[in-house]
Amino acid sequence: MLVRGGAVVAVDDVGTVHDPGWVYVRGNRVAEVGAGEPPSSRLAQAGEVIDAAGGAVMPGMTNAHTHLFQTMFRGLADDKSLLDWLRDCIWPAAIHLDAEIAHAAALVGLVENLRGGATAVIDHQYIHTDEGINDAVCRAADQLGVRFLLAHGWADRNYHPALEQTADQAVARAEAARSRWDGHHDDRIRVELAPLIPWGCSDEAMRTTVAAARSWGRGTHIHCAETAVEVDMSLEERGVRHVTWLDSLGVLGPDLQLAHSVWVDDDELDLIAASGSVVVHCPVSNMYLASGVAPIAGMRARGITVALASDGPGSNNRQDMFEVLKATVLLQKVHHLDALVLQPADVLQMACRGGAAAFGMPDSFGALVEGQRADLLVVDLRSPFVAPVHRIPSALVYNATPRDLRDVVVDGRIVIRDGALVAVDERQIMARAGDAARRLFDRAGISTRVTRNRS
Repeated sequence: MLVRGGAVVAVDDVGTVHDPGWVYVRGNRVAEVGAGEPPSSRLAQAGEVIDAAGGAVMPGMTNAHTHLFQTMFRGLADDKSLLDWLRDCIWPAAIHLDAEIAHAAALVGLVENLRGGATAVIDHQYIHTDEGINDAVCRAADQLGVRFLLAHGWADRNYHPALEQTADQAVARAEAARSRWDGHHDDRIRVELAPLIPWGCSDEAMRTTVAAARSWGRGTHIHCAETAVEVDMSLEERGVRHVTWLDSLGVLGPDLQLAHSVWVDDDELDLIAASGSVVVHCPVSNMYLASGVAPIAGMRARGITVALASDGPGSNNRQDMFEVLKATVLLQKVHHLDALVLQPADVLQMACRGGAAAFGMPDSFGALVEGQRADLLVVDLRSPFVAPVHRIPSALVYNATPRDLRDVVVDGRIVIRDGALVAVDERQIMARAGDAARRLFDRAGISTRVTRNRS
């Protein structure tokens, strides 16, 4: 495959931009990147050619923390704090989720991710009311061709009884998913373990699941210090803050993804930096739930790897990585009253290369450089929302929206071409999701516009 004619934004170590440039893909990997017009030999060898003229070619982004089942929950309970939102919005309906509904939700959620610039997705999947849900979600990822990490979520205490699991149950269920999906399609689909929240996880269960994940060569994903209330709960019960607690259990390390990390102090930041753990920043969700502003500047000053994410559609209500790019920069600027605190090139690094680190595959994708997996986007720079373009990284971060996304390639395969999904019928997916949402909320006895509108 040859992508030619557009400005190539490599997101490499030196911020290379070839304007114009080209990317040659062999199999599922980037074989060569160059400036100007491609050699005639490359054009002759290419099985497919994407004309990126008038566009920017950039690495695909990673949505490093979401909850795909919440596609059915977007807008259900706005204007609530995190714990009230869980109690009033998530739990009453989530306990009625089954594999068929989860599959429908995952298809819509992953289509949204692809259209929002995410070629890789980490799904913190903690609803296990049907033993087939993990498989259903992975099947949706396989159908759409997205790069996917199933983070099997669990809580063994203080959570809704129907949603709790023991450590042994969590490991067994994750093992079942691993046996079918882990390493699928040359590592395009992976499985790891994901304790839900510190207040929902016992010390012993944490040790058990982290040890299991490490024995598989996989990571651990956890919500961390999302709200001040949760940190206070930890101080009251355990006498330590979240990161200090994780450190005491030996959990910190490059294989740990810390979702949110809003209410962390300087000592905790030092622990994260020393361990090489990855922070996953969810700025839109943090604003939506009024959780707080993560200390991204302090993280960057310490060399902490930061990835970006939408969080679940129930607390965003979108999975749009272009929105996340812009929100990340603007939130830090207004919080610090410093226009220079974060720049477009910085957040592109977070969304692309930071996301690959969170996925557990640093330097395997996230940059358009020779040898990396061929995950890339072509973004229209001539649309009314973007043009005229003076600086390409600025246009990608501050201007681009999903409607400007022309082409998406994952693992060397075109999944969106000229704005249309290649392998699936999007209208069918949306119609099926509407039916599934009605069944879910009818079953839960929750009356909304979805259940009242049968047309």
